[in-house]
Amino acid sequence: MQSEFPDEMRVAIGTYKPATDDFLRFAAQLGVDDILLTPHRHPGFESALPLGEAWSEDALAELKSRANGADLRLYGVEKMPVPLYEILLTDDDAERADLTSVITETITNMGAAGVPVLGYSGHPPDGAVRTTREHAIRGGALASAYDVDDLRELDRDDDIERDVSEELMWERYEEFLHEVIPVAEDAGVTLGVHPSDPPVEQLFGIPLLFRNRENFQRALDIHPSDNHGLKLGMGCWSEMGEDLVDVIEHFGGDQIVYAHFRDVVGTVPKFHETFVDDPAGNFDEYEVIEALDDAGFGGVMTPDHVPLMEGESDWEFGSTLGRSYTVGYLKGMLKSLE
Repeated sequence: MQSEFPDEMRVAIGTYKPATDDFLRFAAQLGVDDILLTPHRHPGFESALPLGEAWSEDALAELKSRANGADLRLYGVEKMPVPLYEILLTDDDAERADLTSVITETITNMGAAGVPVLGYSGHPPDGAVRTTREHAIRGGALASAYDVDDLRELDRDDDIERDVSEELMWERYEEFLHEVIPVAEDAGVTLGVHPSDPPVEQLFGIPLLFRNRENFQRALDIHPSDNHGLKLGMGCWSEMGEDLVDVIEHFGGDQIVYAHFRDVVGTVPKFHETFVDDPAGNFDEYEVIEALDDAGFGGVMTPDHVPLMEGESDWEFGSTLGRSYTVGYLKGMLKSLE
């Protein structure tokens, strides 16, 4: 990783929207040193970066310069300009190669601009699937939830529905990794794979590859590299019913690129998200941060989905208040480690 980024566990914050001057000031006021961008298709607001096209070196360098001007570092981008599953579900070989070239060009440009981390997600169509965004939790805050019994009622684009074999998806994924990892190694960019969310066997007839520990190990073994590891989505691993401390010990700090801090109550096929400090949550947050420290993890931790709190309405996975609370909580736990 770039030398300007310290090899120590620390807290960052991301944005789904463009990194405006207001956002950069907000991040600096929270006391973080690193920011992430999370491009996402969402009705009602502009994505942090455009989707469907390679991001240019100039655009990335300008974003990095603006972050540096606010005494922040642009640590990474959490999603690719073309979602992984859009590539894997493309049947035409030439078209799939063209989509993959968008990713390799982006990785090269990120390396040239000095942006060291690119995450990618393992769920179709392009985001976590939930059956409600209005599950009431502490104090009436609203959180997202998943219940397989309600899945058939979910409004969705009929184009999502597919009938594709899991082995074909693995073959195409292997092809993808063999193309992009050497480029990432040359560019000095580290790729992090996010769990499927929810981590179920299939959705809408589409196999979800990153649904369990065995499949994650298979993914990392396809093309072993220091430039490919886990985006540790704690909520997703928790949804699997996995013990997070054991997961961290199994993969080790070197294979964890960065960490998403989110807690949930319950496991598949029925769960809901919650505040990171909820005693009913699936894991003890302090035990997890201790495990990361013991494993020698040296990347960033960032708030993931957070409950939607009073006065907020613009983002169903939570916005400024919930993220601010989580940043402060994580910074407090880090301080307690000292």
